[in-house]
Amino acid sequence: MKFAVLGAGSWGTALAMQLARNGDTILWGRDQAAMAAMQQTRSNERYLPGIRFPGKLIVEANLEQAISHCEAVLVVCPSHAFGDILKKIKPLLGDRPLAWASKGFEPGTGRFLHEVADEIIGDQVPMALVTGPSFAKDVAMNKPTLVAVASSHKEFAKQVSWALRSDNFRAYISEDVIGAELGGAVKNVLALATGIADGMQLGDNTRAALMTRGMAEMMRLGEALGCKPETLMGLSGLGDLVLTSTGDLSRNRRMGLALGRGESIESAKQTIGQVVEGIGTTDEVMRLAKKHDIDMPITEHVWKVVHGELTTVEALTALMGRDLRPEFD
Repeated sequence: MKFAVLGAGSWGTALAMQLARNGDTILWGRDQAAMAAMQQTRSNERYLPGIRFPGKLIVEANLEQAISHCEAVLVVCPSHAFGDILKKIKPLLGDRPLAWASKGFEPGTGRFLHEVADEIIGDQVPMALVTGPSFAKDVAMNKPTLVAVASSHKEFAKQVSWALRSDNFRAYISEDVIGAELGGAVKNVLALATGIADGMQLGDNTRAALMTRGMAEMMRLGEALGCKPETLMGLSGLGDLVLTSTGDLSRNRRMGLALGRGESIESAKQTIGQVVEGIGTTDEVMRLAKKHDIDMPITEHVWKVVHGELTTVEALTALMGRDLRPEFD
């Protein structure tokens, strides 16, 4: 199956490179100058410098051409841009199946991205989500990586899995779309928390505690939403949480590190130079937690730090001063 990957940032480029290891793949991006540079250098020097494109990766600056020459579309963009790109491609999509590798919620509503896709594209088109512990640089460099492909359309999930598969890339299949989306979003908030703790030099014990209790928060919210617990304990939940909370390629962890060192959000954004999903995702996770009356203290205190209601020291003090309770409900 020939894919057009829409989104030429680090993750979109890396996934396009992975698909192109198996066959012709089209990479489209909205920045015409950047696409021309990629065509000339056969690399994405802004996001993945020095890593050459596979020979079967086709760089295309024209969106209509990109979609007309593919059999399926893979959208890779920040969650806040997801709805806009779907509206743009709907007249071009036809009956082509749609996949995405974006993580997060629709800003302002807290809707899952599959809900946004169902509304704009319609549920008659097969859809799938690619998620899991996967840094773009490692995928681009062809290092061993495992992800999950979640879809209610089992045949399309298999097609996406096989299109991505190689000696160093393995994609498992899941039918739990909500669980896969939830894990991929909440882990960004928890990565902010562990980054803040490490920026404050609180030690390994603190990081382990935040990840463990953060996982408990994710599981509580997942239960309220009807997710399968094994999904959240798998690649798209625990796996992604471990990677994003401990790996310094993580933008969310790097943002947390900056906040823990006393830097401002705006200063850290300029240094990182890419979208940090966890900042906006805190709002939407808290929206879901309140809607379903779920206690998520780590997430709540990250939200308060992000919104300037507490300093990092005050948030730590408040968390450590909570009443004693059983570890498990």
